[in-house]
Amino acid sequence: MKLFDIYRHSEAKDHKLSYLFWECTLRCSLSCLHCGSDCRQSSETEDMPVEDFIGAIKQIIPIVDPHHTIIVITGGEALVRKDLEQAGRELHKLGFPWGIVTNGYLMTKERMESLLQAGMRACTVSLDGLRDSHNWLRQNPLSFDRAINAIKMLPHTDLEYDVMTCVNNRNFDELPQIKQMLVDLGVRRWRIATIFPVGRAAQNPELQLPDDKFKAVFDFIEETRKESKIKTNYGCEGFLGDYESRVRDNFFFCRAGINIGSILVDGSISACPDLRRRFIQGNIYKDNFADVWENRFQIMRDRSWTKTGICKDCEFFSHCEGNGLHLRNEETNEVAFCHLKRMMGER
Repeated sequence: MKLFDIYRHSEAKDHKLSYLFWECTLRCSLSCLHCGSDCRQSSETEDMPVEDFIGAIKQIIPIVDPHHTIIVITGGEALVRKDLEQAGRELHKLGFPWGIVTNGYLMTKERMESLLQAGMRACTVSLDGLRDSHNWLRQNPLSFDRAINAIKMLPHTDLEYDVMTCVNNRNFDELPQIKQMLVDLGVRRWRIATIFPVGRAAQNPELQLPDDKFKAVFDFIEETRKESKIKTNYGCEGFLGDYESRVRDNFFFCRAGINIGSILVDGSISACPDLRRRFIQGNIYKDNFADVWENRFQIMRDRSWTKTGICKDCEFFSHCEGNGLHLRNEETNEVAFCHLKRMMGER
């Protein structure tokens, strides 16, 4: 793990941009209880014009290899936009592979084919339980069937794809059934995450797992990986100690601002879309994206400032560097919770 620490610091020094999110809208077809962005069907913030986004992307071409820098279109719900194909075709012309993250509600065979023809290379669809628990979390009685319909299309494409599940108290006991359902559908990759208290999720504390169930999620992932029926990984947040190599392919590494950047719907330049306010580094409407990427983001590339609160005297700080930045309180710098402490029942 010490070698990985050296690698992580080298990556921060080089800060090669390889993953860029475009938050293309704050509108959404659903109103999910765990939404970190508190998105709704309508938004006071207008969608960013495709031309503005592509203009910013053209600025980074001199500092990246487009063929090795993937663009991920997210929201809100990306599919509420009718012009994704326009953006996709422009990205394809510039050499960038691109994909979307979707709740699947608006995905049809016709839309899937249209996106594929526009060059889409990757897709993540969310599935958060069996019918009742998924529909409860997504607050829509049709959301489960729509998500399953979208998932059924994935194995019949050449896409790099996965299914994402956010574990909460209501769907925790359904994990074995969800796994078997995905296997039966031919899904090859499954990403499991736990819900963090941001946005609407902060208003619904019942979504948070008690510590014993929290640890049990990782035991479940480990056993599922041993079965080798479906490639399963825990999401990108949280240092997990001895569980690291057992529940994910790589050691924990919050790459926000190091390899991951984002353009938010109002033009703000950040890292992952969950990082706003103090983490905003510029805006495409007044700054050159390449210049911002090369010369700012120090708050994310030097994380010594996170060594405070419960992280101050932690023996694992060099491996974790204060957990995912999206879990940092804006005013106190305190981390919302420590994954390792929760697993040990020390929260």
